[in-house]
Amino acid sequence: MAQAFTGVHNINMDAKGRLAFPARQRDRLGPDSNSTLVATVNVSSPCLFIYPQPAWEQVLEKVQALPTMRPGVQNFQRLFVGYATEIEFDGNGRLLLPASLREYAGLDKKVVLVGQINKFELWDEHRWQDVRQQPVEIPEELQSIAL
Repeated sequence: MAQAFTGVHNINMDAKGRLAFPARQRDRLGPDSNSTLVATVNVSSPCLFIYPQPAWEQVLEKVQALPTMRPGVQNFQRLFVGYATEIEFDGNGRLLLPASLREYAGLDKKVVLVGQINKFELWDEHRWQDVRQQPVEIPEELQSIAL
């Protein structure tokens, strides 16, 4: 089983949308990922989700089980599943992000990769700075656990 993805990594992305994925994080993907990732949009924040293939398949099963006749579910699936794109590492350990995903998340030259246990978030550096400075509201589900 792959290790949990953690950490915040500042990365430069070139004009073609290529970014060097941190070697430490590539090593944590595990053999089941076959170096294939799935990138898609976060419908509630201006960033991308990047999943290892096995984790994406688990998420996709949950999304597929949702009641598709509900308009909110349809809208979510249109974006979340519609934008989902398989991406692979090139020989230099870089990922090429499609223009449609870069545009959706407003990604420019400087981006931030944030580990989120089973996936990553990819943010534009300026947007990440804004999010990072917002106060954190602790939801009720977290108030009963010891961290």
